[in-house]
Amino acid sequence: MFGGILGYIFGGLVIGILARLIKPGADPIGWILTIVLGIAGAVIGGWAAGNFGLSRVLTWVVAIAAAIVLLFVYEAMRKKK
Repeated sequence: MFGGILGYIFGGLVIGILARLIKPGADPIGWILTIVLGIAGAVIGGWAAGNFGLSRVLTWVVAIAAAIVLLFVYEAMRKKK
């Protein structure tokens, strides 16, 4: 179980960083939120890949895309304040 949690944190970090590099514009968010958005993207990507029977590579692509969408949502919510 502990390895699974560390795996999600590490995977979330990688996915979050990749999402921030791919998404245009400046994202003034810290590392913790990057990891959280990456983990959320990984969970969403893993769920979608499991439901659609995607390969491991496509799971990463879907996870990164989900994290990018979450970055856009976060940015939109932040601008409303």
